[in-house]
Amino acid sequence: MIMKNKMNTHTPILSSIPRLHLLLLLSLSLSSTSCSSSLLKKPPPLPILPLPSAPQLQWQLGHMAIFLHFGPNTFTDSEWGTGHVDPSVFNPTNLNATQWVQVAKDSGFSRVILTAKHHDGFCLWPTEYTNYSVSSSPWRNGGGDVVGELAKAAKDAGIGLGLYLSPWDRHEQCYGNTLEYNEFYMGQMTELLTRYGNIKEVWLDGAKGEGEKDMDYFFDSWFSLIHQHQPGAVIFSDAGPDTRWVGDEAGVAGSTCWSLFNRSSAKIGDSDFQYSRGGDPFGHDWVPAECDVSIRPAEDIEVLEEFSELRRSIFSQNLAIDAKICASGTRGSANNSWFNPYNVVEEGFHSYWAPEENQSNWVLYFDLQELVSFNILLVEEPIHMGQRVIKFHLEILNENGEWNIVTNGTTVGYRRLLQFPIVKSRNLRFVIDKSRAEPLISYLGIYMDPFSILSNISDSTTSINSSQILPHIDLNHSQIAVL
Repeated sequence: MIMKNKMNTHTPILSSIPRLHLLLLLSLSLSSTSCSSSLLKKPPPLPILPLPSAPQLQWQLGHMAIFLHFGPNTFTDSEWGTGHVDPSVFNPTNLNATQWVQVAKDSGFSRVILTAKHHDGFCLWPTEYTNYSVSSSPWRNGGGDVVGELAKAAKDAGIGLGLYLSPWDRHEQCYGNTLEYNEFYMGQMTELLTRYGNIKEVWLDGAKGEGEKDMDYFFDSWFSLIHQHQPGAVIFSDAGPDTRWVGDEAGVAGSTCWSLFNRSSAKIGDSDFQYSRGGDPFGHDWVPAECDVSIRPAEDIEVLEEFSELRRSIFSQNLAIDAKICASGTRGSANNSWFNPYNVVEEGFHSYWAPEENQSNWVLYFDLQELVSFNILLVEEPIHMGQRVIKFHLEILNENGEWNIVTNGTTVGYRRLLQFPIVKSRNLRFVIDKSRAEPLISYLGIYMDPFSILSNISDSTTSINSSQILPHIDLNHSQIAVL
């Protein structure tokens, strides 16, 4: 009985020990769970379709390319060759592809694109499909290869190579025979894509003079061939598939310019210029616009050097880099967020500011901590998350404590530059008025350009919307059309 009573007496005591441990462990577990959850990363918002491919992203990061229009036309001083010029006219005895590439690289260009064959049909490489090429010219005693020399120079310099192969061929006899010429064209394209290493961009178009032979191009087969041999290349044409013609050769895009596009609404060789310039906010394809603009003959190097120096002097420093920045709201809270508003003054689109969810007031505030003069706004979206911003504006705080609009715009995309009369302020706010989804901003910068001429800049200090406008400084009487 004593033994039994002892066991009954001790049983509650022994059973209370694991219960105590259980309570302590449960308490510690709840505490650690609460602590760790506060440190968990808030996931990014969902991307909004369509999205760029990896080659399109790399193309966009390259910013600028130089297009080298070179061939017999260079020596006959003609825009479109006839296809009947004797190959003997092509003899660039001082050709130096390394110099071309070095000038391009020093001027900030990431790619060089060469007219491997223009409309005259003359080929700048020793093709096996026609005798109308460098092989029939006196240059290098018929053993030259412009494409090969440029490809080597580009590779050595570490910049990308692009090639233009004109569909319209004014020399080739089989042009006009749909099946035979498409085979011919794809044979030449295969030579270019398999002999010269990595090709970053392939240009083609539907240009053709009036009264020329009818011709159906097998574009889809061409595109498949290009992506098969060069999966990292982007293809340019009036309708993509990877980049599109902006609709002019003046280097000017539409004030509204979507990378969204419907390829089915565009036809190569028969472009709707307005559609090409503006893109399509309801487009199902990602096909960003590419601007091309000519520089004048005999001024090439001088113009490029001046352009490069202007870009460096204007954009070397973001005048908002040391600003105190806050936002109307931040995804994941402002105190512990991967989407902090300070991300907008850091280079690179993989970091960005994201607003709170279910919010319609999207504002970034900048305290520059001193009065700053500027006349350029640069804004970027993280395009790997989709193009979102539809409408925005920038305001400055005047001396009376009132906000005045300095500039406004539609669409941002990878990069948007806006220029306006010089203003001076300490406080700014960037307001997103309308967006396809929660807006994301990866970069925002303000800069001072003392070189360009704006027709609405006064010669003396004046006031626009109660904000201070400073006198214009004209340094070299040059005008920049595209920055």
